[in-house]
Amino acid sequence: MWERPAPLLPPAPERRHRYPGRLRVPDRVALAGIMYVLRTGVSWRDVPAETVGCSGVSAWRRLRDWTAAGVWPRLHAALLTELRRADSLDMDDCAVDGSHVRALKGGDHVGPSPVDRARPGSKHHLIVDRYGTPLAVTVTGGNRRDVTQLVPLLDTIPSIRGLRGRPRRRPRRRYADRGYFDKYPRLLWKRGIKPLIARRGVAHGSEPGKVRWVVGRAFAWLHHFKRLRTRYERRADLHQGLLEPACSLICLRRLRKSF
Repeated sequence: MWERPAPLLPPAPERRHRYPGRLRVPDRVALAGIMYVLRTGVSWRDVPAETVGCSGVSAWRRLRDWTAAGVWPRLHAALLTELRRADSLDMDDCAVDGSHVRALKGGDHVGPSPVDRARPGSKHHLIVDRYGTPLAVTVTGGNRRDVTQLVPLLDTIPSIRGLRGRPRRRPRRRYADRGYFDKYPRLLWKRGIKPLIARRGVAHGSEPGKVRWVVGRAFAWLHHFKRLRTRYERRADLHQGLLEPACSLICLRRLRKSF
């Protein structure tokens, strides 16, 4: 995990010659602190400095700086490019869905969740390829409808290179559940995407349900990182800054299996 983001990290600020202060925590150690919080779900103040090598506050500050510098989207795009080069990415068939999480501390992109007695929550919107590889992920308030975030989610997919020709940014066919059955299929046809949406009144597990199960499995992979099961960050950009490296870790695992 360190070899991929290392070239993308911003350079460290120069130290002052007079009164330089304490030494800066190495980037690799700070990344280990971020991964520790992402995997275990502990609060930043409870990060064991003896085990990780830095305090949780230092790791949080580095997460803030790297998120502002746009490191995580570029890392995700680079791993998707490697997957496509290894012929382990199939963007012809994609699936999309949303998942609710509680937001215990409130903050940006938080709303009353319709599935949790109107308690404050957020929603993760995810689009995956045919194998369940995350292509893009966003976070909104818990009261936002899935269908309203379809077009913004498609626009979040990066330009994926890896093969000769133009980079891929959009799928050919898109599978979704009944929550996406609205006026938006017409917008997909205009973008050259064939919408395959489950119709109301059709039994579950039939038609597109046989294909779009991969997005449910991808959510299980994503929420395997305990910090993402419940939202604790008040700032939406920092919560997004944890979602994207989690997607990058999933891509890295798939990349290792392809060799």
